[in-house]
Amino acid sequence: MSFYSRLILAFSPKDLVRAALVPAVLTTAVLTFAPAAFAERTSADDESHIDDPRVQHRSYVFEPTGETLPYAIFVPSSYDPNGTDSLPLLVSLHGLGRSYDWLMGYHGLLDQAEESGYAVVTPLGYIREGWYGSRPAEDPQDGIYSEQDVMNVLELVRDELRIDSDRIFLWGHSMGGGGTIHLAAKHPEVFAALGVAAPAPAISAPMDELLDKIAHLPIFILQGDQDELVPVFATRTWVAGMAARGMQHLYVEIEGGDHSLLISQDANNMQKFIDFFNIVGHKQ
Repeated sequence: MSFYSRLILAFSPKDLVRAALVPAVLTTAVLTFAPAAFAERTSADDESHIDDPRVQHRSYVFEPTGETLPYAIFVPSSYDPNGTDSLPLLVSLHGLGRSYDWLMGYHGLLDQAEESGYAVVTPLGYIREGWYGSRPAEDPQDGIYSEQDVMNVLELVRDELRIDSDRIFLWGHSMGGGGTIHLAAKHPEVFAALGVAAPAPAISAPMDELLDKIAHLPIFILQGDQDELVPVFATRTWVAGMAARGMQHLYVEIEGGDHSLLISQDANNMQKFIDFFNIVGHKQ
């Protein structure tokens, strides 16, 4: 059965109709985020907001600066530390200004990860507004450290748990969506598939160059048509670029959907990401 045949079976006809409503020619995207600026680490960067016994809060020493950086992980109850089975992993990137564990509180995520047997990790990205290296900053080191923190945490989890190297999935919301595209383009051999919700790549991001680098990776895109931070036409522009390259992609546009609540408080939309990754299964 083909990739798109499996999508049709897994997603509702309403979703697939929305996914088809993407104009072939679109206006250049103009995002409404302010330019990135220098931001020194503060105590707020290390704050956590999710108090759930299933979430384990961890930290490690970031070698370039000697600072201790936090991250959070979820391990499904089916995992046997003494067994032989490997886990798929969701590397999950938060939005601008959010805490490192913020995505662990998205409605449905942990229940769905438990049901499908996924480990979940949420890195900080060095600071809350680091952009994971996807946007220029007044101090370029912020972006470098932000990207490096994500990759460090990925390695920490792979060292601690038996992670299936063919089933590492990267997804993010808003700033995390922009970071997902950027990091996947920098490390295209690492990930099996991508997911972005209301993605916020930089206005200056070289879309064609980035898409060329991730053209082999299946990607799921979720966008609200009433998003006031990431205009819907901006995301449609990127989706059109994916279509032009023949990328395996699914775009779901939510009528009346905003920038945040359409994913953070909607378990049905969160499930779409899990379903997509389940369909992809492993590296193509």
